[in-house]
Order: sequence, then C-alpha cells, then structure tokens
Amino acid sequence: MTQTTIEIQDLVVRFGRFTAVDGLNLTVREGELFGFLGPNGAGKTTTIKVLIGCQRPTSGRVRVAGYEIPAEFERVKSVFGYVPDTENHIEEFTGRENLELYARLYEIPLAAVTDVLRKLELLDAADVLVRAYSKGMRRKLLIAREIMHTPRILYLDEPTANLDVHSTALVRQLLRELGEQGVTVFLTTHDMEEVEQICDRVAILSRGKLVDCDTPTNFVTRHVQRVVDAQFERDGEVVRESLQLDTDEQRERLAHIIRHERCVTVHSQEFNFHDVFLKLTGQAYT
Repeated sequence: MTQTTIEIQDLVVRFGRFTAVDGLNLTVREGELFGFLGPNGAGKTTTIKVLIGCQRPTSGRVRVAGYEIPAEFERVKSVFGYVPDTENHIEEFTGRENLELYARLYEIPLAAVTDVLRKLELLDAADVLVRAYSKGMRRKLLIAREIMHTPRILYLDEPTANLDVHSTALVRQLLRELGEQGVTVFLTTHDMEEVEQICDRVAILSRGKLVDCDTPTNFVTRHVQRVVDAQFERDGEVVRESLQLDTDEQRERLAHIIRHERCVTVHSQEFNFHDVFLKLTGQAYT
C-alpha cells in the first residue's frame, strides 16, 4: 500500500477575524503529483506555509513524512524542497556558486551540483553570474537547488512560470521522473494544460475550503458537457446549432442534421478546466 506523505486534518488558519483556511482535510500519497489549485485568496499559499513551517495553524492536525507540524518541524526540514513563486538567488554569485553554497549547508557532495545543472540544462551557464540570467534560467536554477538534496517531498509554486516551451517540457518531464522515483510533488499552477499533463490528482480550494478533489480524468468524466456543435448549410448560409446530448430529442435532432443537412462540421465541445473552476468556485482562476 502506498504510504501517505502529507496528512491534513481539520486545518484552520485565522488572521484576526479573517479565516484563510477553513477546516481543510487532505491526504497526499508518496510519489503522487498533486495539484493544489484555486483562485487568489483561496488559501493555497497559507496552506503551503503551514506545510513548510512558516505559518502556525490556528487549529487542526498536520503530519508531513510522519512528523507533526509544527511540533516536529526540525525533523522534517531536510526531507522537503520548496520552490517559491519568486527567486532568491545571490546575484553576485554564479549559478554554480549558488548551488555549492546550498550543497555545503545540506552537507551533500559537490558532485550533486554538476548533476542538477545538467538535468536543468544549465551547465553552459554554470559559471555565469546569476545577475545575467534570464527569468527562465533563474527559475530552473531555483528548481535545481531544491532537488539537489534528493528530497522526499517537493513543493512548487508555479513551477513553469517564465519558462519557454522547451524548458517547460523539460521541467514537466523532470517532475514526472521524480514522481516515479517516489518523490511527492505538491504544486500550485495556473496552467490548466500542466494540470492535465502531469497531475495524478487535483484539489480545488475556494475561500479556504476544499471544494473538490479527484483525478483529472474523473474531473473530465464528471464535469464535461455533453454538447455537440453542428454547422450545416441552409439556403446558402452556414447555420450553427449546439445540441445537448442528454435528451432523446436532441440526439434525434443531431441524427437528422447528419442525415438530411449538408454538414460543414460536427464536433464536441472541449473539456476546459477553467470552466470547471467557474462552476465549482464561482470565481475566475487567477
């Protein structure tokens, strides 16, 4: 049986009268690529701050890698990596020097530096000052730093922000490989394509509460609209009809169009995670 790596029970975080996280219950398994999504102010960042020991919960229970947070945080610090949405490199150091500093802090062999530079395709820029790095290079250097000590858990906030198409594919493949190696990947993202491509499960938050949690495939099954758009010619003009296929009448109408009209196109409407967010949270995803 796959081990539970993150366990959140009845988590509440309040700031004065404002409740940022409101009774959150969640479990994440070893080796799972887990998407943690929601509109601004949903409670995502606050929850991650609790998980990484930067925010004390008001109430509830949080266990990470078998340790109670925050009571046993000192014992869990070394088992996770955290990639925030903003980078904090030392500008006057090279990429290699930045990583070597962290390697010494974690007491890991300096050979690990070259290894992660190669994985993130940064070897050619390893001895260039970080102040000359592009936004995408800085992002990849941050990811390199946080996987260098082979963490059991990797938290990422917008992992592919500022990356080009090639680097995005590179990072996504890296995350899949980490999952296959048993690393729990816990990420937030606004990229719905990313969710569908790499996440095993997705949790959606709104106003501090868990709204839904499922696999991307099950989200499609439960929320996709059974709608077909048919376009056909009539009296020299193209006519369009959208047909809900949940009723016999609408299905018969589609069959009639296909048999008796001059069809231009017939296609189903694509599943769209943005539409699901609107449906489940009542807010646009930002």
